[in-house]
Amino acid sequence: MLEREKELAELNNKLSDLRKLAEDKQADFSSEIEGLEEKLTRMKEEAFSNLTAMDKLTLSRLVERPTTLDYIERIFHSFIELHGDRMYRDDPCIVGGVARLGDLPITVIGQQKGRNTKENVKRNFGMTNPEGYRKALRLMKQAEKFHRPVVCFIDTPGADPGIGAEERGQGEAIARNLMEMVSLRTPVISIVLGEGGSGGALALSIADEIWMLEHSIYSILSPEGFASILWKDSSRAKEAARIMKITAQDLQQMGLIDKVLPEPLGGAHHDPEAMAAVIKEHLLKVPFRTMLEQLDDVLERRYQKYRRIGAYTE
Repeated sequence: MLEREKELAELNNKLSDLRKLAEDKQADFSSEIEGLEEKLTRMKEEAFSNLTAMDKLTLSRLVERPTTLDYIERIFHSFIELHGDRMYRDDPCIVGGVARLGDLPITVIGQQKGRNTKENVKRNFGMTNPEGYRKALRLMKQAEKFHRPVVCFIDTPGADPGIGAEERGQGEAIARNLMEMVSLRTPVISIVLGEGGSGGALALSIADEIWMLEHSIYSILSPEGFASILWKDSSRAKEAARIMKITAQDLQQMGLIDKVLPEPLGGAHHDPEAMAAVIKEHLLKVPFRTMLEQLDDVLERRYQKYRRIGAYTE
């Protein structure tokens, strides 16, 4: 919870107590309740109108925030999950399969976090192993074969940093995804739901368009890691978050992402249904069928999109 949310929670509790008192005493407190409701709305708007980068980082990491499976359930229908990389094992951190967006067959792939400690251990806290990236690539190549567009949901603090992941080719798996996605002959949309951290996020991010939820972040590493490496002081994470330009708004201004999707007041976790409706609305506007008919143009635009990123001097 953000510091500013604590005041909102206290006022919300007072409002609940007043409603209960009015019901128990059969008294008319409608004017008082209405006044508190208006005050609460104003405070929410003020609290979330000017969030810092660190505030957004905190929101992006909330365990209450909707996950990939939450969105798949609300946005698509007839979802069939597919498993395994056909080389080692199935990585539960990556979920993916075939679904329908309206009447359009589509392949959806995403990084999945847990709701509690048990689920997070199962999902490796959203940190993908090399077999997860290979599973994702297998599903992308399958989508290419059957002319299905691909939608990727990104939500990870980073790729798994363990010895086992390195022994099984973590770097190669990420690099291969980058190489293959650049020339993947089907439309790709990638959406950052919460954390978009490091190569763990990048491996699902080579797309025709990259969208970010309003309070999500997308960065080369965590602000804590940045501060530890650069300044040898992880306590300067707040300062690092500000100068790293990790927010959706900063990244859109720099031309690194294509669209910022507005979240419900207070964040996506306050109204997952509304957030899913916003994502679905924007996905339905993507001309996937036209893109499938003009794949050479799509691939050229994708290539040029990444060629334009960055700045240089001669």
